Amino acid sequence: MYIILPVLGFLVGGIVISLGGGGAAFFLSILTGVGHLSASSAAATSLFVGLPALMVGSYSHWRTGNMCFHEGNQMLIAALPSTIIGSLVAKYIPETIYSWIIFIIFILLGVQMLLQSFHRNTPVKNKTHRSGMTYVFGILSGLMVGIAGLSGGGPLVAGLLLIGLTMQQAAATSSYVLVITSIVGLFLHATQGHTAWGMGAVLMIGALLGSAIAPRFLSRLNPQKVTLVLRPIMGLFLILMGLKLVIHL
Repeated sequence: MYIILPVLGFLVGGIVISLGGGGAAFFLSILTGVGHLSASSAAATSLFVGLPALMVGSYSHWRTGNMCFHEGNQMLIAALPSTIIGSLVAKYIPETIYSWIIFIIFILLGVQMLLQSFHRNTPVKNKTHRSGMTYVFGILSGLMVGIAGLSGGGPLVAGLLLIGLTMQQAAATSSYVLVITSIVGLFLHATQGHTAWGMGAVLMIGALLGSAIAPRFLSRLNPQKVTLVLRPIMGLFLILMGLKLVIHL
């Protein structure tokens, strides 16, 4: 298992950075499906695994000048309290219910990734609606980080695209928010003793190597074509791991 984990981490780290996400959902699925951790332990460990690569990616995004701090700060105002609340109530959720929560999120994210290439969003122009949407998606992202141990990038990117940001701006701004909420979520989960540090470190080493090497390799390929191929594959992967998580319940 400790041979398979860094290999999977390498592959996921490389693929996720090409898609502009935090990757916690994929690390979570590996920790539950391959590492056989409980859903609660995997939730805490996935934040530990994904944070370093997320910080590296966020710094790279910042250097491009695409971060929109105004929209990002609006989302943080909503995301941070919901992250704290989610982390505090997570320990009171029974393991079976916890597994079903993760399963539902996996299915929704997997379906979203499968449909994303065929759906175009119309930007929201009304300023009041724009502000409201940033808060709503910020709350949803924070709950995903706090309760499920996911990076919460999905709702952030979706919300930022809906209010009119470009994909580059949405990915950059999302990474800024995710670094802060992931640090808070990791700290709160760690204080509850749920983190599998050893297994997480093995997976994290592979992920860091993948995220460091992938950009050089991908720079030689057509990024649109790579995303077109990888996105449905990762969507199917999430759905399968979600099914595997609850099939024994």
